[in-house]
Order: sequence, then structure tokens, then C-alpha cells
Amino acid sequence: MANVDRVNGFTPIRHLTGAPYNGQMEEYAITAADSTAVFVGDLVKLSGEADSEGRATVAQAAAGDAVVGVVVGLGVDPDKLNITYREASTYRKVLVANAPDLIFEVQADAVLAAASVGLNADFVVAAGSTTTGRSGMELDASTAATTATLPLKIHRMNSRVDNEIDVTNAKIEVMINVHQLAAGSAGV
Repeated sequence: MANVDRVNGFTPIRHLTGAPYNGQMEEYAITAADSTAVFVGDLVKLSGEADSEGRATVAQAAAGDAVVGVVVGLGVDPDKLNITYREASTYRKVLVANAPDLIFEVQADAVLAAASVGLNADFVVAAGSTTTGRSGMELDASTAATTATLPLKIHRMNSRVDNEIDVTNAKIEVMINVHQLAAGSAGV
């Protein structure tokens, strides 16, 4: 059976303790100077500055970056209620699931062997959907390795009826391996 190719970026599902993800998030901002569109499910990193209200700013993470969390929603903009993503070069508040112990589901971009559990990996950045507002990011299966600086840790294969492991487009559970809010992490 082939898996459905349904790229949605990263979706928080539970904490490492087994507690379910309860929707907790923190509000950040993306400044108008940032020319990259950001989508729900995108990994983001701290920008090292704050907006005019003192809110920390973030930017879409690039492959290999340390990460602060995943965008799970957008602040309300009364002038753009029909826009389901953060448009490029516009100020927007974003809601980020940023707990260091969160586990996320993400689709692998190629076959990821079951023996990859416990390894670290990078991610692929691709354009999100302006129709659905969802991310185009995926796990980069070709990067699975023991390298400590890779941003993701492969926690387990997501075994369920609609997800076959060891084939293309498998849904994988990962944690952020290089988390910007973890104790002892490098500053921005």
C-alpha cells in the first residue's frame, strides 16, 4: 500500500511524558522586514529582536537551523480574515508551540528506514499552500545520521492503518533536537 502524499509541515501531537498536546502556545511576531511567507506547520527560529510591544520575533527556519518551535496559528488581522498564512513582508503575530519536549508528526520526503529511529535528521523547506495555509516542510530522509547538530530527533515511526512505514511519504514522529529554549542552548 502506498502512503498518501499529504505535506502539512509539523503538527504537535503530544509531550515526551505521554501527556497529550493541549494547545498551549506562545505569541511571537514576524516583522514586515521579513520577506518570507510563513505557514501553519512551519518550523521557526528566534530572530534575536523584539517588536514594538516587546514580543520576541521569529523567522521561518532554514534547513540546519536551531529551532524554537512550530507555528500552530496566526494572530487575528481584521483586514485579512480570509488569509490563512503570514504573507511575505507583512507584520503578523504568530502562535508557536515551543515546549522543548513536544513530539511532532511530519511526513518524510523519501523512504525512511525503520532503523532510523533514534537518529537525528534535517528538514526540507518548501513553499506552503496559500489555499490551505499549511506548511510545505518535510523531514529530509537522506540526512538521517548520528550527527548531534541536526535539528530533529527521529522519535518513532507512526504506525497506524493509513501509514505504512519503510515506504515513501511515511508519517514520522520527531522532536526538536536543537531547541533554542532548551537549557544550555546557545543564544541567538
